[in-house]
Amino acid sequence: MADITLYDLPGCPFCAMVRTKLDELELDYDTIEVPRAHSERTEVEKVSGQTGVPVITDEATGVEGMPESSDIVEYLEETYGDETA
Repeated sequence: MADITLYDLPGCPFCAMVRTKLDELELDYDTIEVPRAHSERTEVEKVSGQTGVPVITDEATGVEGMPESSDIVEYLEETYGDETA
């Protein structure tokens, strides 16, 4: 089981942006596919306080329920990116 978990909705362009960054950084992560209906997204709401996706958790750094694709990408770059590149 990976430290990073991505709450994801297939076809979501914002989720795709986060998946691309995770893959670019060659990070292991687990994916939890959320239902299309916001009213059924209880698991992601429990970790983030909202029903939108993408959301990540990162057990390695204590991140619990980070929403917003641009914030997630920035976090991943700052935390796991190669600063010398």
